[in-house]
Amino acid sequence: MRRRRFLTPRGAGALVAALCCVIGANLVASPILLYIGLLLALLTAFSAVMVRVPRRSGSVTRQISTDLLTVSETSRVTVRFALRSLRIPHALWHDVLPDAVSGDSGGEYPSETGQLSYRITGVRRGVWPIGPLILRTVDPFGLAQREQEFGETRTVTVVPEVLALAPLAVRVGAAGGTAHTSSTRLGQGADNLSPRLYNPGDSMRRIHWRATAHRGHLMVRQEEEESSPDAVVVLDRSGAHWAAAHDDADDAFEAAVSMCASAAIHLSEEGYGVDVIDSAGMLLGTLRGHEDDRDGLLVALALISPRGDARDVATLIGGTPPGPLVYVTGHLDEDDASRLRPSGAAAAMLLTTHPEPGAIASAERNGWSVATLGDDITAAWEQALPERIGVGHVPL
Repeated sequence: MRRRRFLTPRGAGALVAALCCVIGANLVASPILLYIGLLLALLTAFSAVMVRVPRRSGSVTRQISTDLLTVSETSRVTVRFALRSLRIPHALWHDVLPDAVSGDSGGEYPSETGQLSYRITGVRRGVWPIGPLILRTVDPFGLAQREQEFGETRTVTVVPEVLALAPLAVRVGAAGGTAHTSSTRLGQGADNLSPRLYNPGDSMRRIHWRATAHRGHLMVRQEEEESSPDAVVVLDRSGAHWAAAHDDADDAFEAAVSMCASAAIHLSEEGYGVDVIDSAGMLLGTLRGHEDDRDGLLVALALISPRGDARDVATLIGGTPPGPLVYVTGHLDEDDASRLRPSGAAAAMLLTTHPEPGAIASAERNGWSVATLGDDITAAWEQALPERIGVGHVPL
């Protein structure tokens, strides 16, 4: 943060004028110029003492209306500033904001409402500091100024933008079980239990006494497999597929992160259990219908950056093919596309920010529904849906 000079431009001009008057008085032997020069110098010194001598201390607390700030979302910051001083000055205040957050975080002090507030808008994802609060006072003559910092900084987490997406063309389990994944969950309550006749060798601890009393025969509990549609979203953040890291944000990678968040949350809202992983196999988040799961995923995506290498899809998803599989990547050449296989996923969608010639055709031959990911994330998603490319049956 650039600090202001101690003297205002007017104060600096007054000192220069005072020096010129003193020099001119010696050259032309004019006492009046000497008096004017001394008066300007004394006035500037008096102004400096007025703004520098008073001792001030204060405390700052900030409250942000939203715990997580989404990119392009607006939130309100309320600042409670308690200044302890012999005299409450009329001054200007402003909260220091990072470049990743925009807002008009300044005003007059003291305010009419007794508290300071302003709106901020998320510009770039990440965890950023807000503060400290700067109080700027100027003497009545406008010759000297003082800037003083108060309070600690407060962090704000800017998470990727989540967009509403079109529903999937093929839902897992909708076609007579052809696109159906299941996970075996045994002994998790009465919903997945069905009684059957007792067979010699069955454990007595499995006897279903209520069914036995109802039917008049010895019945035992039989666990059944529960149908559980699962989805996997993979964010390829391997360094080879993205631009070299630099201070400015990579728009393509930001779009990929936003697509990853949007796709995962959209699939969760459609009833899927969603696992979100990166291309190295690290789990970024799981969505199982809990609000905390959503927030945890968004925070993880707020901190993510390109690094590492990519592993093949079969290794990432394990032995059980998921229902929908969404793979988001950056630069994709024909060789990479030929090695990228959906590994039996019921609905495999590939979104790439920079496909090279031949890459899309090679990926489609492997069973992917492919779309180029640009600025319009919702349009790219709709293009990647199987129905958009005339696929009547989702390839396995």
